[in-house]
Amino acid sequence: MPLERRTTVLTDPSSYDHEGRAGYPTRSIGSILADLADEDPRIMAGSADLTWSTFLADFPARHPDRFIQAGIAERNLLGIAAGLASCGAVPYMSTFSAFASMQSLDVIRNDHAYTNLPVRTIGTHTGISMGYFGSSHHAIEDIGALRSIPNLTVVSPADLVATEALIRGTVDLPGPVYFRLGRGASGPDVYEATSEVVFGEPTVVRRGSGVLVVASGITVHAARDAADALRADGRLEVTVVDLHTIRPFPAQAVADLAAQHDAVVVVEDHVVDGGLGTSVLTALADLDVGVPVYRHGLHDFAIFGPPTHLYRYYGLDAEGIATVVERVSDRAPRDRTIPLWEEADRSRVLAEQQAADALRKPEITFA
Repeated sequence: MPLERRTTVLTDPSSYDHEGRAGYPTRSIGSILADLADEDPRIMAGSADLTWSTFLADFPARHPDRFIQAGIAERNLLGIAAGLASCGAVPYMSTFSAFASMQSLDVIRNDHAYTNLPVRTIGTHTGISMGYFGSSHHAIEDIGALRSIPNLTVVSPADLVATEALIRGTVDLPGPVYFRLGRGASGPDVYEATSEVVFGEPTVVRRGSGVLVVASGITVHAARDAADALRADGRLEVTVVDLHTIRPFPAQAVADLAAQHDAVVVVEDHVVDGGLGTSVLTALADLDVGVPVYRHGLHDFAIFGPPTHLYRYYGLDAEGIATVVERVSDRAPRDRTIPLWEEADRSRVLAEQQAADALRKPEITFA
């Protein structure tokens, strides 16, 4: 008797990546690296059995003799990269961020950073973007872990244009680089031209006053959309800055921007302890800029669910960010350790999602 296969409410089309089938983008991280390899014989690439999911497939198609497939062995992949770099290559090794950073932390520290070799680790699907794969696949501590490692550069592009700009802007750096990328190696478009993104220099995405919103990676487009919504409604005009270069941290530039505002909200797809907000706090303290900083991110391991649902649940979508910015503008609470996205907000979002899911009838197919 055939088995019944039920489609559950976890099925959310916007949560899927391509798998090498219809819909593969004409431009991808693989094609960016393949173009770079056309120009530079040092460029190599590799994967840990995730060539399609990390959008790297164009590279082995065009440069099969310069591609390493290590299988499901991330630490081996990054160890191989160190060997290649010691022989003059500039290898770009891609896997999911949780495996590239937390699982392979000792390799990045000892084999890449201590030796100061030009290995480029590309961690995709960062933060909570792996959704219902759970905490083992969520990369919500990688900035905190990696930003303390000497010699290591950490960048977090907001979209594919920024990814290309930062890859090209760091190709000749003498030491290792960690690229922190969103789901599928890119998010919704933020930039039109690579010239808009310069390594080491924060990019002002929206110009306003009052509140400065600092974001990086997958949260930049949501912060931009939040600012646009606040402006369209006549509520607030806030500044949004893309802090794509996390290490070395552009402390003076961030301090100068913060000093022009009444408060700073740091939005991060990461735990708030040790992440981007901690770097901002340290920079402002070191440079004696007394502007209050509110960190909006995760405070614990995330629940499981489709990524689109999780970003909404944790207030990391445009609506949630706009709500937090408004609360900062209205209340300016003195205790900045208390989250401005509250339990009541999460309960409301959960109830709304459950009500919406109840209207969806599961499809039943047969194997």
